[in-house]
Amino acid sequence: MNKVVELQEALRHFHDGMSLMVGGFGGVGNPPTLIRGILAKGVREITLISNDTAFPEIGVGRLVTQRRVKKLITSHIGSNPNAGAQMTAGELEVEFCPQGILAERIRAGGVGLGGILSDIGIGTIAAQGKQTISVNGSTYLVETPLTADVAIVHAKRADRFGNLVYESSARNFNPLVAMAGTITIAEADEVVEIGELDPEAIVTPGVFVNFVVKSEGVDWKWAWEK
Repeated sequence: MNKVVELQEALRHFHDGMSLMVGGFGGVGNPPTLIRGILAKGVREITLISNDTAFPEIGVGRLVTQRRVKKLITSHIGSNPNAGAQMTAGELEVEFCPQGILAERIRAGGVGLGGILSDIGIGTIAAQGKQTISVNGSTYLVETPLTADVAIVHAKRADRFGNLVYESSARNFNPLVAMAGTITIAEADEVVEIGELDPEAIVTPGVFVNFVVKSEGVDWKWAWEK
């Protein structure tokens, strides 16, 4: 099965008002070609699920900077002042989630769990509106699973079936995100034939991936000049 498609074919699955989950941490592991494609298509009113908002002109931060995001579910936004300014002005709805809990909520969505139990935030503002449950005499918050219409990830190498290998720390949230999309699109720096990847190096099996797009790379010069 050949899941490799051109960028324009992949972009057919992005639309206004969609929920979008993006792998990466501080921009590392964000899929640059797909993000550029979303911006070029003009997609707006996005509910974005991402560990962070990267930097103003790098990675997923560009979606926030260009005001394409209406709601954000994330662990922190400190590296992108545009996110903070929009939140303070009431222009961006932000749901903060501790980083480990965010990862587990995404994992729960990817493997079909009904949620996870956590005692983090009990008795604080973080518990407002959340269901509690008692287990063996201890009280826990029910943290709901996270999924998205489309999940996008960045891999170092992919084969034509969608098996993925990541680049060192760029692995971060990507394997979890890859499992949690109704449609998962992987951007890969290199695409090889089936059988060329070392099976021991594969992190995300192709069964989780619907489409693979060849990366056009990151235009770092453009990003930093901005």
